[in-house]
Amino acid sequence: MVQACSYKNKIDSNYYCQKLKFSCIQTNKVVYFKTTKGDIEVKLFGEDNPVTVSNFLENIDKKIYVNQKFYKILNFSQIRFIHGGINPENELYIERNQNLNKTSPSIPLEIKFKEEIKPRYNYQIRNPNEIKNLVNTFESGSIAMVKSSKNKSSSTEFFFVTTKIPELDGRYSIFGKIIKGLDVLKKIDKEDYIKAVQISN
Repeated sequence: MVQACSYKNKIDSNYYCQKLKFSCIQTNKVVYFKTTKGDIEVKLFGEDNPVTVSNFLENIDKKIYVNQKFYKILNFSQIRFIHGGINPENELYIERNQNLNKTSPSIPLEIKFKEEIKPRYNYQIRNPNEIKNLVNTFESGSIAMVKSSKNKSSSTEFFFVTTKIPELDGRYSIFGKIIKGLDVLKKIDKEDYIKAVQISN
């Protein structure tokens, strides 16, 4: 028996949305990243990751990603990690965070299991057997929030991956996937930046 069935989900997404002071979006959304290399269309998994998606949409509404560089790009033989958002090592981070009126620089790690109605919060997979029960895993074009600690995600930083990476499944909040423009993502380099992110109507 997989441990997933024994997990007691005492706190739900509405609790965290209220605590973090934003509206909970519990439907999937599409957003458009306008970059210096072209446009990227991303489906956000609001049904499975409502807190992470709601936080991200709030960031878009507050235009914190406008003219932000892809501040870190990691190149390996089979995969690339493309980091964006507000890097805490950047001196603008503190100023931007104050302007955002964020209640916290982090949000709870949020992952969803297939047989469970609610996502799990502040829970990182320990048992490899649980991975097969995850709703979302790292695939080509997945977007996830950067970790700020073991069970927390950054409230502003995110990253894309260009291929599957099962070693990271269950350890990050995967909250969306590129549905158009993966070729654009693969061309991004350290001089590129996000011109704007727009929410589809």
